[in-house]
Amino acid sequence: MNRSLEAAFPHVYCELDFTTPLELSVATILSAQCTDVRVNQVTPALFARYPDARSYAEADRTELEEMIRSTGFYRNKANSIIGLGQALVSRYGGEVPNRLKDLVTLPGFGRKTANVVLGNAFGVPGITVDTHFGRLVRRWNWTQETDPVKVEREIGELFEKRDWTDLSHRIIFHGRRVCHARKPACGVCVLAKDCPSYGEGPTDKHQAAALVKGPETEHLLELAGVTAGVTE
Repeated sequence: MNRSLEAAFPHVYCELDFTTPLELSVATILSAQCTDVRVNQVTPALFARYPDARSYAEADRTELEEMIRSTGFYRNKANSIIGLGQALVSRYGGEVPNRLKDLVTLPGFGRKTANVVLGNAFGVPGITVDTHFGRLVRRWNWTQETDPVKVEREIGELFEKRDWTDLSHRIIFHGRRVCHARKPACGVCVLAKDCPSYGEGPTDKHQAAALVKGPETEHLLELAGVTAGVTE
């Protein structure tokens, strides 16, 4: 199944825009219950206004809240971001640490955020158990666990550590583009022959093709033998 996903998504990446570990940390905090697209609309101005940990630590709360308001839960997120800046300045010389045990002590960080930062900013393999990841691995019967830490542990035992970050991206991509929560595009899914939940969504190729989203749509439909744009 992982090899099939690799064929479907040969180029995977973090869909949050960033250039430094700090930028990714802030973007990941903002992404809670918010789309990556929305976060990426907010962060250019945010990163320009707050270029380092100290600027977040000393940020005017009202100004920061206004800049991130559209991402939702902006007061809580502002608390986390200011607290993150203060913690980095006081404990890590203003730099984001590259160890899981340190990252999870930071404001706004849980294991999911820590693994996003480790895998994408530092190249340290990590499994990111977000909503899509947890939903799909249970749909595939890879695990029955619902606790993210237990999911992370069980899935980690199934794959080589070096594959963890890209595996996470592939599953998240698949969840966003094909294997939707309410109506998965079963008829054009590269995992159809291996999926124990095949049939939860439409199995007709053309009905399923209309459900596929994202920049890889043409490639995904080609793999399924459907011409892109022909959904009738």
